[in-house]
Amino acid sequence: MKNGRRHAGVEHDDTLLLVATLPAELQAALHRLPLEHLVEVVMDLGRLPEARFPDEVSRLSERTVSQEDLAHVTAHVGEFGGDNRAGIERTLHRISAIRNRKGQIVGLTLRVGRAIYGGIELLRDLIETGQSILILGRPGVGKTTKLREMARVLADDFNKRVIVIDTSNEIAGDGDIPHPGIGAARRMQVPRPERQHAVMIEAVENHMPEAIVIDEIGTEAEAAAARTIAERGVQLIGTAHGSALENLIKNPTLSDLVGGVQVVTLSDEEARRRRTTKTVSERRAPPTFEILVEMVDRNELIVHRDTAAAVDAILRGFALPGEHREQSANGHIHVREPAPEPERAPFAPPVRPETRERNGPMRIFPYALSRDLLERVIRSLHLDARSVGDPDQADVMLALRSRSDDLRLKRMTAGSGVPVHFIKRNTANEMRRFVERFFNVLEGAAENEALELVEEIEDAIRRVENEHVDVALAPRPPLLRKMQHRIISGRGLLAQSTGREPNRCLVIHPRDRE
Repeated sequence: MKNGRRHAGVEHDDTLLLVATLPAELQAALHRLPLEHLVEVVMDLGRLPEARFPDEVSRLSERTVSQEDLAHVTAHVGEFGGDNRAGIERTLHRISAIRNRKGQIVGLTLRVGRAIYGGIELLRDLIETGQSILILGRPGVGKTTKLREMARVLADDFNKRVIVIDTSNEIAGDGDIPHPGIGAARRMQVPRPERQHAVMIEAVENHMPEAIVIDEIGTEAEAAAARTIAERGVQLIGTAHGSALENLIKNPTLSDLVGGVQVVTLSDEEARRRRTTKTVSERRAPPTFEILVEMVDRNELIVHRDTAAAVDAILRGFALPGEHREQSANGHIHVREPAPEPERAPFAPPVRPETRERNGPMRIFPYALSRDLLERVIRSLHLDARSVGDPDQADVMLALRSRSDDLRLKRMTAGSGVPVHFIKRNTANEMRRFVERFFNVLEGAAENEALELVEEIEDAIRRVENEHVDVALAPRPPLLRKMQHRIISGRGLLAQSTGREPNRCLVIHPRDRE
C-alpha cells in the first residue's frame, strides 16, 4: 500500500505541473475540480476552454480563449516538433497543437499522462512467453499506458535489455532524461516522425536489445522494420490503431504485421472441397507478432494467442473469438475461454463435426505449432491431408510434447474424441517423421502388410548380395516406397524408383554397381 500511495502522489504532482502551464484564471477553475480524474484540457481560439473527464465536460471560463492564452501555454511547455506535439520535461503529459493555414497555433489539447504501476497483470503471462505482442485499440483506450508498464516490467522484473522507440515522447516523457515510468529501459528519441522506421533498425544494429517497445506503428516502412526486428529474434512489443483484428487485416498499410493478405486462384477440385469460389484470400507470410491483443477498455482485453490461426480463420470465413480477459475493481482477473464452436460467415455453409465425412482429406490441427511448416510438409509428401485452424474441424491434433500438460489443450480435447499426437520440436523434420508414421497406418499399411514389406526387402537384399544382380521389388504406394528406401539405405545399398504409377517400384542394386 505504501508504494501505491507514493505512485498516486507522483501522478497528482505531475498533473499540477500541467495545470501550472495554463493562465491563472483557468488554473483556479481546475483546482476546484477532481484533478485525479482529469483527462485533458481543450483550448480553441474564440471558444470557451473545457476540461474533459471520463464522464463529463466542464467549462473553465465564460471568457473565450485568446491568442494571449495560447501564447502563455506554448511559452511554458517544450518545443513543438514536426508532429505538432510538445511536452513538459520529465513528465508524460502531451500538448498537441492545431494550426491554421499560415502555421499559427489556433488550438491546443493538453492531455494528462499518468504512469500506472502494476497495470499489466492482464498481460503479464503473455510477456513471459518471450513472443512478440501487438496491441490494438481505439485512441484513448490506454494502449500507451500499457506499453510503458510493459517496458518497465521487461527491464526491471525480467532483467532484459529493453529499448523504447519514443517518437513523440509519449512513452518516456519530454526532455533528455526519461521518465521513471519505464524503469531501467533505455529510450531512443526520433528526430522526425517519418524517421521512426530508421531508428527502429538502428536500435537493433547498434544497441543489441532483447526487446523493443514501439508505439503507434502506422506506415508500411515501420511495418517492414518491425518484421526485420522480429526475424532477428528480438521480442517486439508494439501498438497500432484499430479496434479489432479484422480491421488490421483489411488495412493494406498494416496488414503485413499479421502476415499480409494475397489473392490466390484455386483448382476446381480444391474450390469444391473448400466449398468456396475459385478466387480466395490467404495469408501471405508468418505474422510479425505471434500474439495479438484487442483492448476493449483499460481493464478488458481480447487475446489471440495464435495470430496466424486467427487470421487464417477470418480469411476462410470463420468468426474466431479470442480469449476474453477482464480485471475487476478489486484486482481479480476473470478469463473466459473462446467458445469451442466457431460460427461460419454467411457465405460459407456450416459443417457440423458429427456430419464430417471420413473419406475426405485428413484434417490436422497444429496446436501452438507453425501451420506453414506443416502445410509444406504435407505438400512435399503429396498427401491427402491439410491443416486446419479450428480444432473442432480436426481429425487429429498435433502439439509439442512440452505442452502435454497444457490446460487449454486438455479443454480442447475433452469429450471431442480427437486424438492428440506429440512431437519434440517445432521443426519440419519432426513434422515429417510424424506425418510419415501416421499415414503409413491410415493409408492401409496394416501390421501384416508391413511385415510382408520387410520380408520382401530382406529376401531381395539376400539375392542382391549373393548373386550380385539387380532385384526389383513389387509395386507399392509412394509412402510405402519411402519406407523401403529407408530400410535399404540403412543396409548400405542403393535403390532407385522406376516405372509409372501405379506400377512404380524400387530396384535394389548391388554395392559394386553403385
